[in-house]
Amino acid sequence: MIKKTVTMSDIAKEMGVSTVTVSKALGDKEGVGNELREKIKKKAAEMGYHASGSSKDPKSDLTYSISVIVAKHFINDASAFYWVIYRYIVELLQKQSYYGILDVVPEEDEQMCNMPKSVIEKKVDGIIVLGQVSNTYANALLTLGVPTVFLDFYSSRSDVETVIADNFFGSYTITNYVIGLGHRRIGFVGTINSTSSIQDRFLGFYKALIENRIRLNQAWIIDDRKSDGTMLPEFPLPPELPTAFVCNCDETAHRLINQLKARGLRIPDDISVVGYDNHIYSTISVPRITTIDVNSYEMSDHAVDILIRKIKDNGYRCGRVLVTGKLVERDSVKRLK
Repeated sequence: MIKKTVTMSDIAKEMGVSTVTVSKALGDKEGVGNELREKIKKKAAEMGYHASGSSKDPKSDLTYSISVIVAKHFINDASAFYWVIYRYIVELLQKQSYYGILDVVPEEDEQMCNMPKSVIEKKVDGIIVLGQVSNTYANALLTLGVPTVFLDFYSSRSDVETVIADNFFGSYTITNYVIGLGHRRIGFVGTINSTSSIQDRFLGFYKALIENRIRLNQAWIIDDRKSDGTMLPEFPLPPELPTAFVCNCDETAHRLINQLKARGLRIPDDISVVGYDNHIYSTISVPRITTIDVNSYEMSDHAVDILIRKIKDNGYRCGRVLVTGKLVERDSVKRLK
Protein backbone atom coordinates (compact mmCIF):
# COMPACT_ATOMS: atom_id res chain seq x y z
CA MET A 1 0.00 0.00 0.00
CA ILE A 2 1.29 3.45 -0.94
CA LYS A 3 1.71 5.64 2.12
CA LYS A 4 -0.50 8.74 2.09
CA THR A 5 1.41 12.02 1.84
CA VAL A 6 0.86 14.15 4.92
CA THR A 7 -0.32 17.68 4.09
CA MET A 8 -0.63 20.89 6.08
CA SER A 9 -4.38 20.39 6.05
CA ASP A 10 -3.88 17.04 7.83
CA ILE A 11 -1.75 18.72 10.50
CA ALA A 12 -4.31 21.52 10.86
CA LYS A 13 -7.10 19.03 11.51
CA GLU A 14 -5.02 17.20 14.14
CA MET A 15 -4.14 20.45 15.89
CA GLY A 16 -7.55 22.11 15.56
CA VAL A 17 -6.14 25.16 13.80
CA SER A 18 -6.32 26.58 10.27
CA THR A 19 -3.94 25.64 7.46
CA VAL A 20 -2.78 29.27 7.43
CA THR A 21 -1.59 28.91 11.04
CA VAL A 22 0.25 25.68 10.17
CA SER A 23 1.87 27.33 7.16
CA LYS A 24 3.07 30.27 9.25
CA ALA A 25 4.40 27.99 12.00
CA LEU A 26 6.33 25.71 9.66
CA GLY A 27 7.63 28.68 7.70
CA ASP A 28 8.69 30.56 10.86
CA LYS A 29 6.51 33.50 9.92
CA GLU A 30 4.95 36.07 12.26
CA GLY A 31 1.43 35.63 13.59
CA VAL A 32 1.91 32.42 15.60
CA GLY A 33 2.99 32.23 19.24
CA ASN A 34 6.24 30.41 20.03
CA GLU A 35 4.52 27.71 22.10
CA LEU A 36 1.96 26.91 19.38
CA ARG A 37 4.68 27.05 16.72
CA GLU A 38 6.71 24.37 18.50
CA LYS A 39 3.64 22.17 19.04
CA ILE A 40 2.80 22.37 15.33
CA LYS A 41 6.37 21.54 14.33
CA LYS A 42 6.42 18.60 16.73
CA LYS A 43 3.11 17.29 15.40
CA ALA A 44 4.34 17.70 11.80
CA ALA A 45 7.44 15.64 12.60
CA GLU A 46 5.36 12.94 14.34
CA MET A 47 3.06 12.68 11.31
CA GLY A 48 5.97 12.45 8.87
CA TYR A 49 5.30 15.73 7.09
CA HIS A 50 7.77 16.81 4.40
CA ALA A 51 7.55 20.16 2.64
CA SER A 52 6.75 19.70 -1.04
CA GLY A 53 9.13 21.31 -3.49
CA SER A 54 9.33 18.75 -6.28
CA SER A 55 7.22 20.84 -8.66
CA LYS A 56 9.58 23.79 -8.54
CA ASP A 57 11.78 24.79 -11.44
CA PRO A 58 15.28 24.46 -9.93
CA LYS A 59 16.64 27.17 -12.22
CA SER A 60 14.14 29.90 -11.40
CA ASP A 61 12.28 28.60 -8.32
CA LEU A 62 9.02 29.04 -10.27
CA THR A 63 6.27 26.49 -10.80
CA TYR A 64 4.65 28.32 -13.73
CA SER A 65 1.28 27.55 -12.19
CA ILE A 66 -1.40 29.97 -10.96
CA SER A 67 -4.19 29.22 -8.50
CA VAL A 68 -7.59 30.55 -9.54
CA ILE A 69 -9.58 30.57 -6.29
CA VAL A 70 -13.39 30.71 -6.49
CA ALA A 71 -16.10 30.12 -3.89
CA LYS A 72 -18.01 26.93 -4.68
CA HIS A 73 -21.45 28.57 -4.81
CA PHE A 74 -20.36 30.74 -7.75
CA ILE A 75 -19.80 27.76 -10.05
CA ASN A 76 -22.39 25.21 -8.91
CA ASP A 77 -24.21 25.76 -12.19
CA ALA A 78 -22.42 24.62 -15.37
CA SER A 79 -23.67 27.80 -17.09
CA ALA A 80 -22.33 30.10 -14.36
CA PHE A 81 -20.75 33.37 -15.49
CA TYR A 82 -17.46 32.57 -13.73
CA TRP A 83 -16.87 29.45 -15.85
CA VAL A 84 -16.55 31.79 -18.84
CA ILE A 85 -14.05 34.01 -17.02
CA TYR A 86 -12.05 31.00 -15.81
CA ARG A 87 -11.75 29.78 -19.42
CA TYR A 88 -10.44 33.20 -20.47
CA ILE A 89 -7.92 33.20 -17.61
CA VAL A 90 -6.58 29.76 -18.58
CA GLU A 91 -6.24 30.77 -22.24
CA LEU A 92 -4.42 33.99 -21.31
CA LEU A 93 -2.11 32.21 -18.87
CA GLN A 94 -1.17 29.66 -21.53
CA LYS A 95 0.02 32.51 -23.75
CA GLN A 96 2.38 33.44 -20.92
CA SER A 97 3.53 29.80 -20.53
CA TYR A 98 1.61 29.40 -17.28
CA TYR A 99 -1.01 26.87 -16.17
CA GLY A 100 -4.23 27.78 -14.36
CA ILE A 101 -5.30 25.57 -11.45
CA LEU A 102 -8.93 25.89 -10.39
CA ASP A 103 -9.18 25.83 -6.58
CA VAL A 104 -12.82 25.62 -5.53
CA VAL A 105 -13.45 26.74 -1.94
CA PRO A 106 -16.45 25.19 -0.15
CA GLU A 107 -18.32 27.38 2.35
CA GLU A 108 -16.85 25.50 5.34
CA ASP A 109 -13.28 26.04 4.14
CA GLU A 110 -13.98 29.73 3.63
CA GLN A 111 -15.36 30.05 7.15
CA MET A 112 -12.41 28.14 8.63
CA CYS A 113 -9.90 30.04 6.45
CA ASN A 114 -8.56 26.78 5.03
CA MET A 115 -6.37 27.65 2.07
CA PRO A 116 -6.16 25.51 -1.09
CA LYS A 117 -3.53 22.77 -1.02
CA SER A 118 -1.78 24.20 -4.09
CA VAL A 119 -1.21 27.48 -2.22
CA ILE A 120 -0.23 26.04 1.15
CA GLU A 121 2.27 23.65 -0.43
CA LYS A 122 3.75 26.45 -2.56
CA LYS A 123 2.93 24.79 -5.85
CA VAL A 124 1.81 28.06 -7.44
CA ASP A 125 3.55 31.35 -8.14
CA GLY A 126 0.48 33.55 -7.80
CA ILE A 127 -3.23 33.69 -7.08
CA ILE A 128 -6.27 35.15 -8.85
CA VAL A 129 -9.27 35.30 -6.52
CA LEU A 130 -12.29 35.12 -8.82
CA GLY A 131 -15.41 36.52 -7.18
CA GLN A 132 -16.25 37.62 -3.67
CA VAL A 133 -14.77 35.92 -0.62
CA SER A 134 -15.16 37.09 2.97
CA ASN A 135 -12.81 39.78 4.29
CA THR A 136 -11.51 37.28 6.85
CA TYR A 137 -10.60 34.75 4.15
CA ALA A 138 -9.09 37.44 1.90
CA ASN A 139 -6.95 38.79 4.74
CA ALA A 140 -5.76 35.30 5.68
CA LEU A 141 -4.85 34.63 2.06
CA LEU A 142 -2.86 37.85 1.76
CA THR A 143 -0.77 37.03 4.86
CA LEU A 144 0.80 34.13 2.95
CA GLY A 145 2.80 36.61 0.88
CA VAL A 146 1.91 35.07 -2.50
CA PRO A 147 1.37 37.58 -5.37
CA THR A 148 -2.42 38.01 -5.55
CA VAL A 149 -5.02 39.77 -7.71
CA PHE A 150 -8.71 40.14 -6.87
CA LEU A 151 -10.97 39.79 -9.93
CA ASP A 152 -14.59 41.01 -10.08
CA PHE A 153 -14.77 42.12 -6.45
CA TYR A 154 -12.92 44.31 -3.97
CA SER A 155 -12.48 44.33 -0.22
CA SER A 156 -11.63 46.95 2.38
CA ARG A 157 -7.93 46.29 1.72
CA SER A 158 -6.29 49.03 -0.34
CA ASP A 159 -2.97 47.20 -0.72
CA VAL A 160 -4.09 44.51 -3.17
CA GLU A 161 -4.37 44.75 -6.94
CA THR A 162 -7.99 44.55 -8.06
CA VAL A 163 -9.74 44.32 -11.44
CA ILE A 164 -13.46 45.06 -11.46
CA ALA A 165 -16.22 46.03 -13.86
CA ASP A 166 -17.58 49.57 -13.51
CA ASN A 167 -20.72 48.21 -11.87
CA PHE A 168 -21.86 51.53 -10.48
CA PHE A 169 -21.83 53.36 -13.81
CA GLY A 170 -23.20 50.38 -15.74
CA SER A 171 -26.24 50.07 -13.48
CA TYR A 172 -26.67 53.85 -13.52
CA THR A 173 -26.64 53.72 -17.34
CA ILE A 174 -29.21 50.94 -17.74
CA THR A 175 -31.52 52.45 -15.11
CA ASN A 176 -31.44 55.77 -16.93
CA TYR A 177 -32.27 53.87 -20.13
CA VAL A 178 -35.37 52.40 -18.46
CA ILE A 179 -36.35 55.84 -17.11
CA GLY A 180 -35.83 57.33 -20.57
CA LEU A 181 -38.49 54.95 -21.91
CA GLY A 182 -41.04 56.43 -19.53
CA HIS A 183 -40.78 54.18 -16.46
CA ARG A 184 -40.95 55.79 -13.02
CA ARG A 185 -42.15 52.83 -10.95
CA ILE A 186 -38.94 50.78 -10.90
CA GLY A 187 -37.69 47.99 -8.63
CA PHE A 188 -34.31 46.33 -8.08
CA VAL A 189 -33.70 42.59 -7.76
CA GLY A 190 -30.50 41.55 -5.98
CA THR A 191 -29.38 40.76 -2.42
CA ILE A 192 -27.52 43.97 -1.66
CA ASN A 193 -25.31 42.60 1.13
CA SER A 194 -24.19 39.57 -0.87
CA THR A 195 -21.30 40.98 -2.94
CA SER A 196 -19.55 44.27 -3.63
CA SER A 197 -20.69 44.02 -7.27
CA ILE A 198 -24.38 43.83 -6.33
CA GLN A 199 -23.95 46.69 -3.86
CA ASP A 200 -22.38 48.90 -6.53
CA ARG A 201 -25.08 47.98 -9.04
CA PHE A 202 -27.76 48.90 -6.52
CA LEU A 203 -26.05 52.23 -5.78
CA GLY A 204 -25.87 53.05 -9.52
CA PHE A 205 -29.57 52.21 -9.76
CA TYR A 206 -30.33 54.43 -6.76
CA LYS A 207 -28.31 57.37 -8.14
CA ALA A 208 -30.35 57.28 -11.36
CA LEU A 209 -33.57 57.39 -9.30
CA ILE A 210 -32.32 60.32 -7.22
CA GLU A 211 -31.28 62.36 -10.24
CA ASN A 212 -34.67 61.81 -11.85
CA ARG A 213 -36.54 62.61 -8.60
CA ILE A 214 -38.01 59.12 -8.35
CA ARG A 215 -38.75 57.82 -4.86
CA LEU A 216 -37.12 54.54 -3.85
CA ASN A 217 -39.84 52.06 -2.89
CA GLN A 218 -38.39 49.61 -0.34
CA ALA A 219 -41.08 47.05 -1.20
CA TRP A 220 -39.58 46.82 -4.68
CA ILE A 221 -36.03 46.01 -3.48
CA ILE A 222 -36.09 42.23 -3.80
CA ASP A 223 -33.56 39.63 -2.59
CA ASP A 224 -32.53 37.04 -5.17
CA ARG A 225 -30.16 34.84 -3.13
CA LYS A 226 -29.40 33.53 0.35
CA SER A 227 -26.55 34.70 2.56
CA ASP A 228 -24.37 31.82 1.26
CA GLY A 229 -24.85 33.03 -2.33
CA THR A 230 -27.23 30.31 -3.54
CA MET A 231 -30.20 31.50 -5.56
CA LEU A 232 -33.63 31.56 -3.96
CA PRO A 233 -36.06 29.10 -5.61
CA GLU A 234 -38.51 32.01 -6.02
CA PHE A 235 -38.07 35.72 -5.50
CA PRO A 236 -40.33 37.25 -2.79
CA LEU A 237 -42.34 39.61 -5.01
CA PRO A 238 -44.86 42.02 -3.45
CA PRO A 239 -48.56 42.05 -4.45
CA GLU A 240 -48.18 45.44 -6.15
CA LEU A 241 -45.51 45.40 -8.84
CA PRO A 242 -43.58 48.23 -10.55
CA THR A 243 -43.64 48.73 -14.32
CA ALA A 244 -39.97 47.70 -14.58
CA PHE A 245 -37.31 45.75 -12.68
CA VAL A 246 -33.55 46.35 -12.87
CA CYS A 247 -31.83 43.04 -12.04
CA ASN A 248 -28.29 42.64 -10.72
CA CYS A 249 -27.44 39.93 -13.28
CA ASP A 250 -28.87 38.17 -16.33
CA GLU A 251 -29.53 34.91 -14.50
CA THR A 252 -31.74 36.76 -12.01
CA ALA A 253 -33.48 38.61 -14.85
CA HIS A 254 -34.12 35.31 -16.67
CA ARG A 255 -35.53 33.66 -13.53
CA LEU A 256 -37.64 36.72 -12.75
CA ILE A 257 -39.13 36.72 -16.26
CA ASN A 258 -40.11 33.06 -15.88
CA GLN A 259 -41.65 33.75 -12.47
CA LEU A 260 -43.66 36.70 -13.81
CA LYS A 261 -44.81 34.70 -16.84
CA ALA A 262 -45.99 31.94 -14.48
CA ARG A 263 -48.25 34.60 -12.93
CA GLY A 264 -49.74 35.26 -16.35
CA LEU A 265 -47.82 38.51 -16.96
CA ARG A 266 -46.40 39.38 -20.37
CA ILE A 267 -42.85 40.67 -20.80
CA PRO A 268 -42.48 43.52 -21.70
CA ASP A 269 -46.15 44.39 -22.34
CA ASP A 270 -47.15 44.15 -18.67
CA ILE A 271 -43.77 44.60 -17.01
CA SER A 272 -40.24 45.32 -18.27
CA VAL A 273 -37.06 43.59 -17.06
CA VAL A 274 -33.36 44.38 -17.61
CA GLY A 275 -30.28 42.41 -16.56
CA TYR A 276 -26.52 42.76 -16.29
CA ASP A 277 -23.42 40.89 -17.66
CA ASN A 278 -24.61 39.98 -21.21
CA HIS A 279 -24.28 36.33 -20.22
CA ILE A 280 -25.98 33.36 -21.91
CA TYR A 281 -29.21 33.93 -19.94
CA SER A 282 -29.79 37.22 -21.75
CA THR A 283 -30.06 35.47 -25.14
CA ILE A 284 -31.85 32.23 -24.17
CA SER A 285 -34.59 34.14 -22.35
CA VAL A 286 -37.91 34.85 -24.06
CA PRO A 287 -37.94 37.73 -24.70
CA ARG A 288 -34.22 38.37 -25.01
CA ILE A 289 -32.97 40.61 -22.21
CA THR A 290 -31.69 44.17 -22.46
CA THR A 291 -28.49 44.21 -20.42
CA ILE A 292 -25.03 45.69 -19.80
CA ASP A 293 -22.21 43.87 -21.55
CA VAL A 294 -19.35 43.25 -19.12
CA ASN A 295 -16.08 42.87 -21.01
CA SER A 296 -15.02 39.79 -19.07
CA TYR A 297 -12.19 39.02 -21.50
CA GLU A 298 -10.63 42.44 -20.94
CA MET A 299 -11.02 42.00 -17.18
CA SER A 300 -9.32 38.59 -17.36
CA ASP A 301 -6.54 40.02 -19.53
CA HIS A 302 -5.83 42.78 -17.00
CA ALA A 303 -5.83 40.30 -14.09
CA VAL A 304 -3.36 37.93 -15.78
CA ASP A 305 -1.08 40.76 -16.93
CA ILE A 306 -0.99 42.35 -13.47
CA LEU A 307 -0.29 39.03 -11.74
CA ILE A 308 2.60 38.12 -14.08
CA ARG A 309 4.09 41.57 -13.48
CA LYS A 310 3.80 41.05 -9.71
CA ILE A 311 5.51 37.66 -9.94
CA LYS A 312 8.40 39.17 -11.88
CA ASP A 313 8.59 42.29 -9.68
CA ASN A 314 7.44 41.94 -6.08
CA GLY A 315 7.30 45.73 -5.76
CA TYR A 316 4.89 46.21 -8.69
CA ARG A 317 1.68 48.04 -7.76
CA CYS A 318 -1.19 49.28 -9.91
CA GLY A 319 -4.10 49.56 -7.46
CA ARG A 320 -7.60 49.15 -8.83
CA VAL A 321 -8.39 48.73 -12.54
CA LEU A 322 -11.91 49.59 -13.67
CA VAL A 323 -13.34 48.08 -16.90
CA THR A 324 -16.31 49.86 -18.47
CA GLY A 325 -19.24 47.97 -20.01
CA LYS A 326 -21.81 48.99 -22.62
CA LEU A 327 -25.59 48.89 -22.99
CA VAL A 328 -27.03 46.11 -25.19
CA GLU A 329 -30.64 46.81 -26.24
CA ARG A 330 -32.89 43.82 -26.85
CA ASP A 331 -36.58 43.04 -26.37
CA SER A 332 -37.40 43.09 -22.66
CA VAL A 333 -38.30 46.79 -22.15
CA LYS A 334 -41.48 48.51 -23.28
CA ARG A 335 -41.63 52.23 -24.05
CA LEU A 336 -44.44 53.79 -22.02
CA LYS A 337 -46.56 56.60 -23.40
